[in-house]
Amino acid sequence: MIATALTTIGQQAQAASKVLGQLDTQIKNQALMAMAAALEAHTDEILAANAKDMTNAKQNKVRQVMLDRLLLTAERIQAMAEGLRQVQTLPDPIGEVTQGWTTPIGLQIKQVRVPLGVVGMIFEARPNVTVDAAALTLKSGNAVILRGGKEAIATNIALADILRQALVSVALPADAIQLIHDTTHETADELMQLTDYIDVLIPRGSANFINLVVQKATVPVIETGAGNCHVYVAADADFKMALNIIVNAKTQRPSVCNAMEKLVVDRQIAAEFLPQVQAALQPYNVTLKGDATAKAILLTIEAATETDWGTEYNDYVMAIKVVADIDAAISHINRYNTKHSEAIITNSYSNSQKFTKAIDAAVVYVNASTRFTDGFEFGFGAEIGISTQKLHARGPMGLTALTSTKYIAQGNGQIRA
Repeated sequence: MIATALTTIGQQAQAASKVLGQLDTQIKNQALMAMAAALEAHTDEILAANAKDMTNAKQNKVRQVMLDRLLLTAERIQAMAEGLRQVQTLPDPIGEVTQGWTTPIGLQIKQVRVPLGVVGMIFEARPNVTVDAAALTLKSGNAVILRGGKEAIATNIALADILRQALVSVALPADAIQLIHDTTHETADELMQLTDYIDVLIPRGSANFINLVVQKATVPVIETGAGNCHVYVAADADFKMALNIIVNAKTQRPSVCNAMEKLVVDRQIAAEFLPQVQAALQPYNVTLKGDATAKAILLTIEAATETDWGTEYNDYVMAIKVVADIDAAISHINRYNTKHSEAIITNSYSNSQKFTKAIDAAVVYVNASTRFTDGFEFGFGAEIGISTQKLHARGPMGLTALTSTKYIAQGNGQIRA
């Protein structure tokens, strides 16, 4: 029964994708503007649905920081609408000629961007993903099949229905955006095997969730999201700058994947700097853990275990590692990071260059918070995920990450000898 239902959804998405792939930019932009207006017009309806999800989540004792991921407000809905409008202003990647040349026999070859086709999204309690995915897949000429978590099901249904109605209002197929209402594990497993209809699957959620999808899926997967992010404070760092960045990266929204999880500090400044870190984070009730050196300086903090170094807390928890120098910092970060976002705080150009070249991550910052790893902040309007792999796309994935290419060869009768 599940397989039959998903086959129908897949067929509908595939049919819609063929329509979307041929659309002019103007029509896609018109649809995006209609979707933005629809969200604003139905704000009360969306908030009512979200309130149901929030009530259920609280009854199920979902952690407070996870509730923040689930919560929608009028301001957050407005931000979703603005994201749609920003995507509307971006250049359409479809049809872009990425390179071209003429062969010695006069064959004119060009490489052009084309849609992927049907994108599958499987994600946890992040209702904004529904809107971001719809915006980016539409502009890039793809259909999308969405499967969110049970925590956000009422909100996702409301959002998807509103977006589908907006598509119909501009004479586009509603099935360009489809949401699977069944949130059982069996449905998720079936979706991961829908190779006849889905061209790529993008999971968003915890590290365990993403690993599970990678292991089970036969549809090609783009790994995203797990963020064990570090901030390294070098010996020559400006303390005030460093403290501002640490507080922002850790506390501004600790439940998200680009939040800082680990602080790495040069031992030359540890005794002076770490008490200032503790004082700066105290108003936010951040639980600190540390290695032996950090614990000797901050006597009241917990001892960090080997497990801590690789853990993405998604909470008001942070572990501290004291290192001998920048080389030790790079070695520690590359061993334990999830290849998401890493930062160095330094006044040294040579340190910054060494760090950015040696660190293996999708985004590397110099003197800035890791919280900027975000499609909207990068100017993409939205993101469909933050890729932590190295194939096809890496970092915040905007429109071009949802395209492939094909070669078009123009001849005048050439045949191969």
